[in-house]
Amino acid sequence: MRNLLVMAAAVVILAACTSEAEGPDGDPPEEKAAVCDPELAEALSRWADAGYSGSIAITSGGEFGCRAAFGMADAEAGVANMPETVFAIGSVSKAFTAAAVFDLVDAGALALGDRAGDLLPGLGGPAAEATVEQLLLHTGGLAGAHGTDHEPLGREEAVTALGALETAFEPGTDYRYSNAGYSLLALLVDELSESSYREYLAERILTVGDGRVGGFWDGEPAAPGPRAAGYEDGERAASDGGFDGPHWALDGNGGLAMSAVDLAAWTAALFGGEVVAPEAVEALTATGFDHGDGSTEVPGWIRFGRQRYGVPVYMASGGGGGTGHHAVSAWLPESDRSVAVTSNTDEITAAELLEAVGPALAAGEPVPVPEGQDVEVDAAELERLAGPYSLESGGTLTVAAEAGRLVVAADGADAVAAMSEPGGGFSAEEVERHEEAVLALLRGESEAGSAEREAVESELGAIEGLDPVGTVVEDFELRTYVHVQGADGTRLAWYALDEHGGLAAAWLEAEPPEFSLVPVGDDEYRQGNLSGAGLGLRVRFEGDLMVVTGSEGTVEARRTT
Repeated sequence: MRNLLVMAAAVVILAACTSEAEGPDGDPPEEKAAVCDPELAEALSRWADAGYSGSIAITSGGEFGCRAAFGMADAEAGVANMPETVFAIGSVSKAFTAAAVFDLVDAGALALGDRAGDLLPGLGGPAAEATVEQLLLHTGGLAGAHGTDHEPLGREEAVTALGALETAFEPGTDYRYSNAGYSLLALLVDELSESSYREYLAERILTVGDGRVGGFWDGEPAAPGPRAAGYEDGERAASDGGFDGPHWALDGNGGLAMSAVDLAAWTAALFGGEVVAPEAVEALTATGFDHGDGSTEVPGWIRFGRQRYGVPVYMASGGGGGTGHHAVSAWLPESDRSVAVTSNTDEITAAELLEAVGPALAAGEPVPVPEGQDVEVDAAELERLAGPYSLESGGTLTVAAEAGRLVVAADGADAVAAMSEPGGGFSAEEVERHEEAVLALLRGESEAGSAEREAVESELGAIEGLDPVGTVVEDFELRTYVHVQGADGTRLAWYALDEHGGLAAAWLEAEPPEFSLVPVGDDEYRQGNLSGAGLGLRVRFEGDLMVVTGSEGTVEARRTT
């Protein structure tokens, strides 16, 4: 019996399709990467239940091990966050400015001991006395703000405003966090490079491999990709990225935007010596101010000892600024891993989530769930709900109890549609394209399709009809289910295609797709993995009635036995 319809050449493709995708050392970051391990995604989904909305990306050894998204990018429009959704990263931008400075130091354009006033014409006041190193470490003593976020501030106005700032202490003798100091560093980059600050970042710093990652939230070059709306205290945030500038109130100290995937890839590339020279990275990590509490200020980053996460960690975080977004990026040098988290609400911010799950991630232990989200249901209650439920349109949802959750087998196109909710890091457009490509393959519209159709007909006789059942995410890949009607019978099959549209794997004697449901309390269940699925599908049981509510509406199925 020929169940696995995979040619020898496609076996290699399947191995690549279900493993982790290439990271900073391989394919460009926009290539599809593996979703999270199911247990990790499930644990993170509990944080989404508790209010987290955003995206997460993890690299290990230069390859992606996780790309996941939760909650809504735009609650009003019903658009879910996806791994490629763009967020403003706030003060994480300082890490990029610091990288630009060390790139110029490596090129001999300036030195860490140079006074800012000697490098930037027109700069006066205490700011002129601060050295490049002091500005990088927030030890320059600058007090106050030189401008207001998302309000116009030109270059010369910024130089004048910086020169008018007072000092809180003699430069180099203490620590005071300063956004103004990093805008001054951006002006130095602007002055000493052969291009503007923004152009220098775009051409030399916002890079991973041969591609560019991210861009600016306001102005050009803008971060490409779909953007998340921000929410503060439940209200849509004021800054939507439409501010025309000039941008010198934020340039250098904030202002950048990108996806969590891009941020994780860039962090790994930076510390791997691929963004700036390895010598420049060594100089950056060797430059520090000891806070005396186990943490050290490093240009653009904070370095923590083992007491916080169990391993040494470099971390940069930022948020606010009227965007409603937060971001945090971490580098774990001992395990060669990067973790990037973004968020677009203040219910559970990116930094709060990483603070909660970071130690477990660093130790390779199961991620804890938030208090009140570890809902358990008695096994007898789960068994009571088990059984077949029929939709009025003819499909069947067969519910089974399994290890503290429910598993629903969907038989029929209407049943699959009822249980399907976007997820697994794939967009609705990708799902639609995959289904169309599978049908084209089975119609024999290509050389590979003709070969596959011939193979299927050797089992079922001449194909007389193709009835698509639906496309779901299983084992990190899209699988399109199809009823194949042949002269000798009808079979349910599934097909998975690679990123080029070629056959990756297929199964001709498939069982109906299954969907996992976990309890959330009050006799309600939700889909097990919320990764990329927004608020997720919900199922409620009312006597003999099974009520399924997803992004496309609500359907009801009634128990039949």
